[in-house]
Amino acid sequence: MSEGMKDLLAPLKSLQFVPREKLQANDYNPNRVTKENLRLLKQSILMNGWTLPIVVRPDYTIIDGFHRWTVSGDPELHDRLGGVVPVVIVDHQGDRAADMYGTITHNRARGTHLLEPMKKIVQELLDSGKTIQEISKQLGMKPEEVFRLSRFSREEFLEILTQHQQQYSKARVYMEM
Repeated sequence: MSEGMKDLLAPLKSLQFVPREKLQANDYNPNRVTKENLRLLKQSILMNGWTLPIVVRPDYTIIDGFHRWTVSGDPELHDRLGGVVPVVIVDHQGDRAADMYGTITHNRARGTHLLEPMKKIVQELLDSGKTIQEISKQLGMKPEEVFRLSRFSREEFLEILTQHQQQYSKARVYMEM
């Protein structure tokens, strides 16, 4: 392995599990997440396990992973994690600009979900027999979002959505007059 490669792997070699209370937020992160997305992040950790360590400076100020750190304080996650979180240390030698660059590049490198690939994913899940409710829960979407990404007509979607619901009325919904 070349010397340059060893330097690139240095943060992973610093992997450690520390009490979450030891970490602190930075004072410049422009990234904001809705409560709904925090719930989705918690769901992801419960389903997949903790897959990405939190990136910190040597003083345990967070460079990347603030939202993972935030949800780790949820009582259910805190208990299951034993109060610790995985971290890797990146030492920019006190260069605040480098810390800021690290935060922003981590955030921006994750990108956004494009419409057409998301449509294909939702349709494949529906075609494989996954329910709208399961897709909604696992992807953190409302049923209406699943509909917009599916190729079903509104009527077909409503029928699928309600097919296992106990019906109390024989009333019909008229879509046209």
